[in-house]
Amino acid sequence: MADRIPVGLRSGLVALDPRAAVAIAVVGIVAALLGGLLWLRSRPAEVDLGPPIAAAVSTLTGPAAAAASGDPGATAGPSNAATMLVHVAGKVRHPGVVELAAGARVIDAIEAAGGVRAGTDLTTVNLARPVVDGEQIVVGVPGAGGATAAGGPSGPVSGGAGAGPIDLNTATAQQLEQLPGVGPVLAQRIVDYRNANGGFQSVEQLREVTGIGDARFQELASKVRV
Repeated sequence: MADRIPVGLRSGLVALDPRAAVAIAVVGIVAALLGGLLWLRSRPAEVDLGPPIAAAVSTLTGPAAAAASGDPGATAGPSNAATMLVHVAGKVRHPGVVELAAGARVIDAIEAAGGVRAGTDLTTVNLARPVVDGEQIVVGVPGAGGATAAGGPSGPVSGGAGAGPIDLNTATAQQLEQLPGVGPVLAQRIVDYRNANGGFQSVEQLREVTGIGDARFQELASKVRV
């Protein structure tokens, strides 16, 4: 094969120093490494954008999640839900003040008060009527006609002076003061006892109210009912 190399090149190959050949090889390797490094550095860098926006939104709750979802009706403020306080009296298991959501009906107020007692007549009560904040709903009171019997916010409770015995479960403190020997303090004690014990089950329970002894009970027994 050596006879095929031109004569001029033969003399150059023979004259090449081995150390020079090694140096040339090293220079070539270094040049290749530098070129590769420059090529890698010239590539566009990848930017970590984190998890997708949808995944981040899924971790939110409440109004913040709705706002992040792009809902035009969403707000980041507190809930607009309102509540009402309604006084439920009469033939219910737990007479007293109950808290209801806005838009509640009379039937919701009765259920919040534990429901009606057995045998209570609800034919005069409009269970579908919306209630208003601060009203009193009187349930199952015979003779208490008009809006009060239907759970209206106004109207006298039956059983006042000159109208027969006062119902211990529906009368207000002011109406109880019409009873002989009952002043504001004792009337309020009767109301407090009623609220704490789910109403009066019998007239005899009046004896358990502080301030009502045997003599006063005998005087009141014929003037009250449950």
